[in-house]
Amino acid sequence: MGIGLMLVRRMEEWFRENGAEYSYMATDNDNLASVTLFTQKCGYSKFRTPSILVNPVFAHRVPISNRVSVIRLDPSDAEILYRRRFSTTEFFPRDIDSVLNNKLSLGTFLAVPRGTFTAESFPGSDRFLSDPPESWAVLSVWNCKEVFALEVRGASYVRRTLAKTTRIVDRAFPWLHVPSVPELFKPFGLHFMYGMGGEGPGAVKLVKALCGYAHNLAKDCGCGVVATEVSSREPLRLGIPHWKKLSCAEDLWGVKRLGEAEGYNDGSVGDWTKSKPGLSIFVDPREF
Repeated sequence: MGIGLMLVRRMEEWFRENGAEYSYMATDNDNLASVTLFTQKCGYSKFRTPSILVNPVFAHRVPISNRVSVIRLDPSDAEILYRRRFSTTEFFPRDIDSVLNNKLSLGTFLAVPRGTFTAESFPGSDRFLSDPPESWAVLSVWNCKEVFALEVRGASYVRRTLAKTTRIVDRAFPWLHVPSVPELFKPFGLHFMYGMGGEGPGAVKLVKALCGYAHNLAKDCGCGVVATEVSSREPLRLGIPHWKKLSCAEDLWGVKRLGEAEGYNDGSVGDWTKSKPGLSIFVDPREF
């Protein structure tokens, strides 16, 4: 038995001992060895293919449309909004309150058309949801920088020099909004955007404004990139700025049911491994 197979089986055994009915895994769809291990040797089904979208943090601040107001929600208002609007979204964490109150969660931000609400006039999530504006959007930010660092290796001297040149120009002339390449060739941190959602015909533009706000927050914290993970069918992904060369267009999530021998029944939701994908997913930032 190979080390990888042994490790997977030991982990599944631990999952069963702790009452888990399902096990799921995530890998790059191009990682043939990993895909083969899980799908052919361990019995995992290909479940979802979300996209990891990554955007660099520039040396300049991203301008936010003056037609948009961004309001920071306190954790209790954020919890109400998420539970009432996103609790049926795939992978929504039942302990969303623990996520929002975690020290790594840097806040939940609501975008609305300017003139609708301000931070001072926001009536709270209950009243907001009882009579919402025509369009709105929300996202939260998780500070992965305090947990791990990333580093790009193997780049040629020429590429490093070109990247450094873009940063020099961007810092010298920030009003030009040069799309500079951050210092990715040394350890760098990232912020993860999660809990992204919204409603209305202007939701995509409001998401774009929130991503700009998250970019500026990451810049202030010295991060190299901002990232998010969304469903391949996510209707709001058009509003998420990202660089294709930094992103992963097709991540792979696999799932396996562990509880057959223990006599689990399908219950009210049925067998999760056979469920059809929804438009959106809620990625728990603790598992990114």
